[in-house]
Amino acid sequence: MKNSYNTKTTLTVHNRAYNYFSLPKLAQQYPSINTLPFSLKILLENLLRNEDEISVMKKDIEYLAKIDFNDFQEREIAFMPARVVMQDFTGVPAVVDLASMRDAVSMLGGDPKKINPIAPVELVIDHSVMVDHHGSAQALDLNKKLEYKRNQERYEFLKWGASAFTNLKVVPPSTGIVHQVNLEFLARVVFQHTNNNQIDLYPDTVVGTDSHTTMINGLGVLGWGVGGIEAEAVMLGQQISMLIPQVIGFELSGKLSEGVTSTDLVLTIVELLRKKGVVGKFVEFYGTGLSSLSLADRATVSNMAPEYGATCGIFPIDAETIHYLTLTNRSQNDIEVIEAYTKAQQLFYDPLTSQKLMFHDTVRLDLASVVPSISGPKRPQDRITLTQAKSVIQEHLGNNKKSASVKLRSGKQCTIQDGDIVIASITSCTNTSNPSVILGAGLLAKKAVQAGLLVPPTVKTSLAPGSLTVRDYLQRASLQEYLDALGFNIVGYGCTTCIGNSGPIDEQISKVVQEEKLSVAAVLSGNRNFEGRIHPDVKMNFLASPPLVVAYALAGRSDIDFANEPIGIVNGKKVFLKDIWPTTAEINHVIESSVTKDLFQQAYRNIYDGDESWKSVATTHGSRYQWNNDSTYVQNPPYFKNMTMQPPKLPELTEVKVLAKLGDSITTDHISPAGSIKAQSPAGVFLTQHGINKEDFNSYGSRRGNHKIMMRGTFANIRLKNLIAPDTEGGVTVYHPTGEVMSIYDASVKYQESNTPLLVLAGKEYGSGSSRDWAGKGPFLLGVQVVIAISYERIHRSNLVGMGILPLQFKQGDSSESVGLSGKETFTFSQVTQGAKELTVTAVEGSQKKVFNVLVRIDTPMEWEYYKNRGILNYMVRKLTA
Repeated sequence: MKNSYNTKTTLTVHNRAYNYFSLPKLAQQYPSINTLPFSLKILLENLLRNEDEISVMKKDIEYLAKIDFNDFQEREIAFMPARVVMQDFTGVPAVVDLASMRDAVSMLGGDPKKINPIAPVELVIDHSVMVDHHGSAQALDLNKKLEYKRNQERYEFLKWGASAFTNLKVVPPSTGIVHQVNLEFLARVVFQHTNNNQIDLYPDTVVGTDSHTTMINGLGVLGWGVGGIEAEAVMLGQQISMLIPQVIGFELSGKLSEGVTSTDLVLTIVELLRKKGVVGKFVEFYGTGLSSLSLADRATVSNMAPEYGATCGIFPIDAETIHYLTLTNRSQNDIEVIEAYTKAQQLFYDPLTSQKLMFHDTVRLDLASVVPSISGPKRPQDRITLTQAKSVIQEHLGNNKKSASVKLRSGKQCTIQDGDIVIASITSCTNTSNPSVILGAGLLAKKAVQAGLLVPPTVKTSLAPGSLTVRDYLQRASLQEYLDALGFNIVGYGCTTCIGNSGPIDEQISKVVQEEKLSVAAVLSGNRNFEGRIHPDVKMNFLASPPLVVAYALAGRSDIDFANEPIGIVNGKKVFLKDIWPTTAEINHVIESSVTKDLFQQAYRNIYDGDESWKSVATTHGSRYQWNNDSTYVQNPPYFKNMTMQPPKLPELTEVKVLAKLGDSITTDHISPAGSIKAQSPAGVFLTQHGINKEDFNSYGSRRGNHKIMMRGTFANIRLKNLIAPDTEGGVTVYHPTGEVMSIYDASVKYQESNTPLLVLAGKEYGSGSSRDWAGKGPFLLGVQVVIAISYERIHRSNLVGMGILPLQFKQGDSSESVGLSGKETFTFSQVTQGAKELTVTAVEGSQKKVFNVLVRIDTPMEWEYYKNRGILNYMVRKLTA
């Protein structure tokens, strides 16, 4: 690497010398560095350290070093993350791709072992446990047994990957959620890289195959979610091509009021920043309010950056960071190196100089103004203050509230009505990482049990801790027993209800809900509540803090006014929420006595070994995977079929038909569901034909290693509305040549038989939600070559390019409606040429012809290389083979 600015220097800690590239040295030449935001300083150090005059030029460093926020221009830079994290839903297909790429390189005459992670990769198996059993002491063990039974093939495959690829480590099931494990154990904060007996120091940076990778921003680690295909390129040593982002400063002042939680804070921030508009931007928190927020509070706020639309939501490194590293049992030497390095680099937060930092724009929030809140029923940004919740929910329900009698599986006769809670789940990394809200839920449960309150039998309750430490401090505080008494027994350690692994509700409730078309609700301490995500029978989904999840479970209904209505009546006495809500002092006292360093030491002592269930998983060995053609979980994808060393010409897009015309806020859950597989869906029919019983279907997320199922599941969300097939819901379209209504998958098969290229029309925020690579892979396999949308979510647009799909954007003010597109037209596009900014589109329906221009959203020269190669995977195979 070059050192044009002569900034390489040494730092001595405990008589040991460490090398690093000094930002203060560079600031002697460019004093404006001293006013750069924390996040841009990290990007600048990354450029300085990776300067090679090939991908990182001296002029790139100079531009960022003296950037003028008043005359900001988009500029491409190369970013090399220090490591990659994955969860198993996205990790399995990533490892499948690596295995398939080894086959492709071998086919082209290269060395298959060239396909091997260069950057450290850690994969945490956390998305596969489902809540089949709940409300009993046996639930955890029973769910675990089912998890291993269903996922045996996947786990065998991941064990092969851990042995076949160097630099890939797998954290076994029943350990925790990837983001919490990352926060509590995996994150380095400052990397120490040994090379030729020299130790180099540099900031820990990370990309992850889950959008909530941003949680690590709470620890001062710059990182965000990317698609699996982009992560694979980083693993193989490919830098991320990105535009220097705008940085929005978020000034916090004051402190949270009594009774207000970090969940209330993050829901407020999500609403505020969604209205502000921060898609594709960095958000950086600073101000006097930082001192009142624990590291766990900060991580809660950072976690939901995808919900407020930002690439990341980062907090600087300060004394609270050091305290947290000590609490979570990081080595004392590492902590001292981290503190010394960040101070030497002027990356350690200084409240005095923070007021001099330059941002593109600033948002301010007085923490004292935050009030108890929930959000829903369909989007995380739709915040509702708790005092207004009843009226808002009643508005959603309408005037004619329906009810029905139901006899539960237990034999108990109950009444269920619109607005009733049928799922109450404490789950998701967002909140289970924060002792204040988890122990707050435990204290509320204790007071509720002591008051004689019970959860109605119509509510399915569950607790899925984000790490083993949560289990341990709840037990140490003697609070788990009270959660158990209310049915909040531990059901597993992983991402359950939030990802759609909520499991079945009582079959009689399900039957009544479907027959009577009841609008029932779920309340969860998660970060996502999109349509069709949590459970197919549940239309209303609300995000809430863990204590409020318990409160709503006790009430049994969503349309309650907690301020004026009792949460329950015991022996004629009304019990209100205020009677059982724990005080901040009570919560802090329990945290101090129960959350200690030894818990983290114990939980992570042998993290990669796993328990006996994991050790008993058999696997194969060898550099290339031996594919099993009968597997319904892992198959060799067809991305490299008939591939040659030379990329094909850019496509001519003529005679293109519309597969789907979609509205606004179409999420990756709509495009590629992660939840349950319907028996009558194309994926369900496929599994049935292959001898799989319905109870063993598992979820779309767990079957992401099999393209045959995932392409059948593309656009198969039960709530998807395709506007070219009016009065339908689900993955349905019109096959234009005959006018037949059929599944989107069946139509795509017919189109591909006639070599007809396909198009998707969409509205605003297309592809928002999880960083789901199958939302790019699925449309590609269905034959989609073009998408035209009003706007895109960052990760999904990148994923489309990464799969060789052309993302186009309506010009300002245009939309399908304003142009007059019905979706029945045949489209022709002007020839795509490298670097093109606009294309002309001609849409013909009968004798009518519409001509309009669209923007090409291939944003960087590197993305053009990916598109020319028909995707990033093909690009990497050609590069590594050559």
